[in-house]
Amino acid sequence: MLFVDNKNNYDPEINLAIEQYLVMNLPIEENSYLLFYINDPSIIIGKHQNTIEEINTEYVDKKNIKVVRRLSGGGAVYHDRGNLNFSFITKNDGNSFSNYQRYLNPVIKALQQMGVNAEIKGRNDILVGDKKISGNAQFATNKRMFTHGTLLFNSNMDEVSTSLKVRKDKIESKGIKSIRSRVANITDYITTELTIEEFRDKLLLSIFNVDSIKDITKYELTESDWSQIRKISQERYANWEWNFGRSPKFYMERTQRFPIGSIDLKLNVEDGIITAIKIYGDFFGVGNLEDIENKLIGKKYTKQSVAESLRGLDLSLYFGKITLEEFLTLIY
Repeated sequence: MLFVDNKNNYDPEINLAIEQYLVMNLPIEENSYLLFYINDPSIIIGKHQNTIEEINTEYVDKKNIKVVRRLSGGGAVYHDRGNLNFSFITKNDGNSFSNYQRYLNPVIKALQQMGVNAEIKGRNDILVGDKKISGNAQFATNKRMFTHGTLLFNSNMDEVSTSLKVRKDKIESKGIKSIRSRVANITDYITTELTIEEFRDKLLLSIFNVDSIKDITKYELTESDWSQIRKISQERYANWEWNFGRSPKFYMERTQRFPIGSIDLKLNVEDGIITAIKIYGDFFGVGNLEDIENKLIGKKYTKQSVAESLRGLDLSLYFGKITLEEFLTLIY
């Protein structure tokens, strides 16, 4: 196995592109690969999920948290500088996909050497007692695969909770919903003070069974590799259509009470685009609500797109005294 150094990149769009490049392009017959990466604050969405259902959109926008869809299935996870991610890139020999133990056992062994009483629970989680410290997923293509996961080392648990705290509105879609678990940081279970980089190095020493980092066998990414990685990042992981537009179509209902009365909103979104919308309520207005509905049909379901579509429209004509920002809290 060869270790791949991501050169301290913290951009999730780059790190997921590295992972994709490795599984799609590197020689896999004789070698397998191990990638570690740490992301800046971000939410990583499972391949089959409806992004809007998984995130606290208002908070994510306010904090400029990146939202990126990955290749593997499973649920949404929050990443920050206190979360270490690992990825084993291997051949898919027909017996490895869904065999999480094969890849998680070396991680668990390393954790136990540090005094963390970790064990696999269920199909693909690592727990200490009843607290989850690692969630994992897999992706396979063309007889290649990766098994990747998170290691909650010292993440900001308030951010984890808030960024994934979705409004309790009625949303119906075929997206795979996340199952929230009780989580904990690994630092809660170790007595030695470690930085996350030192923690990563201890994992490497154990997994490669060597005494020094310099003895770890590596694959060095070339400038040609990096050029292709940046291209993948731009075309997929920095692309709104992949991260949001690829969400399964969904139907949503939202009702909110304002001083001018209640507004009831029903809309359909497909490939991230508003395809139908109806507005009802007990407010007093003289304008034709179809003016608003027609302006939004065909637009991206993003706060910015909706705001731009309605900017310049006198909403008080339709609802009474209400601002654009207030209306946006209803629709997005």
